[in-house]
Amino acid sequence: MSRFRVERVVALPPAEVWRRLTEWPAHGRQVPLTRTTVLTAGPNGVGTRFTARTGVGRLAFHDPMEVVRFEPPAAGRAGVCRLEKYGRVVRGWAAFEVTAAATGAGSRVVWTEELRLGGLPAALDPVFDPVLAAAGRIVFGRALDGLLGN
Repeated sequence: MSRFRVERVVALPPAEVWRRLTEWPAHGRQVPLTRTTVLTAGPNGVGTRFTARTGVGRLAFHDPMEVVRFEPPAAGRAGVCRLEKYGRVVRGWAAFEVTAAATGAGSRVVWTEELRLGGLPAALDPVFDPVLAAAGRIVFGRALDGLLGN
């Protein structure tokens, strides 16, 4: 499995960062050729399911996800959200942590993902993992910047 991590420090308070990062349709607006649709009704939290459809026409795939951990930041405590990805093309998990910045006002965000391309033999992971990790850092770094207004 390919694992990557993206970190940002922003001037926004943790509650606002959390709000922006858990607005799932906004993620699709930050990733090229992607639209994110929430599949469950009700408040955002554990059990919320959504899918990101990326591509054009027949050259598109769905990336279904479910929130399995949802702990908003509170005074003296980091906010943590974890998503499980269970699609045919993309499998694995994504997680982000939101904390108050160590240097005063603002927040620190750490986004980590571990992905595997479905349908490929595990023996090919060493070939695809570095490419997938590099692409993930670029795509999700830009998406994170867009979501946070950087």
